[in-house]
Amino acid sequence: QVQLVESGGGLVQRGDSLRLSCADSQFTLGNYSMAWVRQSPGKEREGISCTSVEGPTDVVDSVKERFTISRDNAKNTVYLQMSSLKPEDTGIYYCAAGPFRQCPYAGSDIFPPAFDYWGQGTQVPLSS
Repeated sequence: QVQLVESGGGLVQRGDSLRLSCADSQFTLGNYSMAWVRQSPGKEREGISCTSVEGPTDVVDSVKERFTISRDNAKNTVYLQMSSLKPEDTGIYYCAAGPFRQCPYAGSDIFPPAFDYWGQGTQVPLSS
C-alpha cells in the first residue's frame, strides 16, 4: 500500500520560502498523479497543486508564481517549493496520490476527494 510521508514544514514568516517533500519507500510515485492539498484553519481542504503521470502540472491561482510542484523520480519524491509566503498560506499541507494519468478536477478546481492515498500532513504555520 502507498504510504506517503511529508516533510519540510515548519514555522515561517511572511515572505519566507519553504520546500515540502513527499516520499514513499515502496511504491513508485511516478506511476501516480500527485497533489498537494492544503487545509487552512476553518476551511475545507483545497487542492493547491497537482502533477500528472503524463507530465503537466497545475497550481491554483492563489499561489501561482509563488508555488511550484515538481517530481524527482530518481528519489521517488514530489516537492512543493513555496516562496513569498503569506499569512493565508498557513495550514496543514497534505500529499496525495491517485492511480490516474491526469490530475482530477471538479470544474476548474483540483479535486482532492479523488485521490486514494494521503500522507499525515505537515504543518506550515506563519508567525505574525
